Amino acid sequence: METSQQPAKQTTGPYPMVLDKDVEVPMRDGAVLRANVFRPEAKGKFPVLMTLGPYGKDVHIQQFMPEAWEYLVKRQPAVLQASSCKYLAFETPDPECWVPDGYVVVRVDSRGAGKSGGKLDVNSPAEFRDFYDAIEWAGAQPWSNGSVGLLGISYFAAGQWNVASLRPPHLAAILPWQGTPDYYDGRTRQGGIFSSGFTNRWWNRSVLRCPFADIVTGERNTGPASFTPAELQANRVDYYAAILAHPLNDAWYHERSPRYENIEIPALVVANWGGLGLHLRGTIEGYSHIASREKWLKVQSGSYFATFLAPENVALQKGFFDRYLKGLDNGWEKEPKVEVAIRAPGDTVKRSITGTRWPLSDTQWMRLYLDAESRSLGAAAPKRAAIKAHLWVSSTTDDMDIFATLRAFDPQGNELTFFSATEPKAPVSQGWLRVSHRKLDPERSTEYLPWHTHDEAQMLKPGEAYPVDLCIWPASLALPAGYRLELVLQGKDFERAGEPGLQKGSGFFLHDDPVDRPPARFAGTNTIHTGEGRESYLLLPVLPAQ
Repeated sequence: METSQQPAKQTTGPYPMVLDKDVEVPMRDGAVLRANVFRPEAKGKFPVLMTLGPYGKDVHIQQFMPEAWEYLVKRQPAVLQASSCKYLAFETPDPECWVPDGYVVVRVDSRGAGKSGGKLDVNSPAEFRDFYDAIEWAGAQPWSNGSVGLLGISYFAAGQWNVASLRPPHLAAILPWQGTPDYYDGRTRQGGIFSSGFTNRWWNRSVLRCPFADIVTGERNTGPASFTPAELQANRVDYYAAILAHPLNDAWYHERSPRYENIEIPALVVANWGGLGLHLRGTIEGYSHIASREKWLKVQSGSYFATFLAPENVALQKGFFDRYLKGLDNGWEKEPKVEVAIRAPGDTVKRSITGTRWPLSDTQWMRLYLDAESRSLGAAAPKRAAIKAHLWVSSTTDDMDIFATLRAFDPQGNELTFFSATEPKAPVSQGWLRVSHRKLDPERSTEYLPWHTHDEAQMLKPGEAYPVDLCIWPASLALPAGYRLELVLQGKDFERAGEPGLQKGSGFFLHDDPVDRPPARFAGTNTIHTGEGRESYLLLPVLPAQ
């Protein structure tokens, strides 16, 4: 085993920290991945927290995502006070906040990324098998107590669901922080429409943009060897092209999505209202569908990355893992099963409410009917929303895309906006649907959540009206009297007129690939029908005033 050992700063807890760098992790097919192992410099066996992904285990957040680092420096001083942040990598736990308290933190470069050789194939069954093998390797190491937990954000959360459904024996608990298990509707094709803006940006900026400098050595984070551009291209699966080639939810997506019934281990699931377009809906649905009896859901607000590192949330994470990786009787079971932050004007959180299930048991459902003539909705304002629109629609072509945006305004007409992961002025919520994908699964659909199969394209007859149910993603909002809601229905991505810069309301979660949305098909005239026999309405869940 080839390693280099580096001393590291101790922050809290009794254990000094040591780094075993570039440790070899063997795979079942003979390949070798590389990992950094941050562990207590002490005799004994400790629980393991693991991440596996393509961003580079040796890349500091300041290089990888400068804007996220700047946000921490300017607005989250408590994070920098809790650690030197020397080893802080994007969307992964800070080892200085865990190792001193008796945890081993293992970061693995996925195959074909960083210092791990092989062909790069992100979000693939092969990568999930590698993750399984890495977990089993870590669970059998001399410094391991045999219990492995998974902790990370976004990519490092989404993969947790998939590997957990493979049931590696040493995997004891998962903590996916804002990461969807739904690879089709929740990540790459919202409502069946290709999320080209995010996919292109993520693939080229987050995965292919390299090399960076190694945190410790200052050398290339990929090691001294380098490939030509042609060799690099041959050594990876073209992620963007692969998604574009699969417009329906076929076997390619199925093997990239977990089997929820196989996930029975304890799970703390954390979602964030700022995840419009990615992760939010799927994270909550993942919590709802997994078979685990010991599972908890937190829905938070603000920066999903900063909240992950905030000391109070690190303490929450430790409470969960202390219980299920260390076996401590710390009263974790008394934690509310569901805790939801309720947003308010000014992008504030009015309060948090708790319950035993999702949706909360005292939710009441209200229909607000659309009137095409007056362009109006019903009267009452919601306290919280996980939302559905039932519409009658027609098009002059054989298909149409619906982009739904829920907005809120104060009595003076000023829009209420909210910080999200990719948009500083996000609306209350959004939803998407390709009308040829209107087919519903009757067994999985509920009154408030339509479940589209996306397994066939049912084309339209031009001019003929069709009923469709469109899911508007979950949101929360407490509106004072006098405020109003607006539902915007369009045939293109929502943008505010006259908004400067690239972020105009939908961030870079845009759906504008000409192959997926050819103008001849999607530039027709679309019509919303209302009135007797063709009632179109917005279904809102409302919580009683508290």
